[in-house]
Amino acid sequence: MSDAVGTRAIPPVISFDDPLPEPVRYAPPAERILAGNPQQTGYVLFESADKRFCSGIWECEPGKWRVVFSESEFCQLLAGTIIVSGDDGAVRTFKAGDAFVSPAGFTGTWEVVERAKKYYVFYE
Repeated sequence: MSDAVGTRAIPPVISFDDPLPEPVRYAPPAERILAGNPQQTGYVLFESADKRFCSGIWECEPGKWRVVFSESEFCQLLAGTIIVSGDDGAVRTFKAGDAFVSPAGFTGTWEVVERAKKYYVFYE
């Protein structure tokens, strides 16, 4: 059995329970932060060669910031509480165990009320 398609090697199957890679720490741009100090940590577990498809684990400290999604993102919240408010007036609260999608083009705010952790998958 071959492990390659054409000349491109197929990566191994990735478990989200495997040891985590080095974290990437960052925050939203200062001009988008509305409250708190939403420091974020990301663990990229998979990224396609063209960088359009990505998945991993994300953690965030409490805070609120403006978002503008150029990508579609699926989230499975593992811990914490997040309030997602759209510029259209829609407000949704998500807690540990909830799953949701933020579609490309979504604009509004994310507010991490309690330290949050999620699995994420996005496609740009």
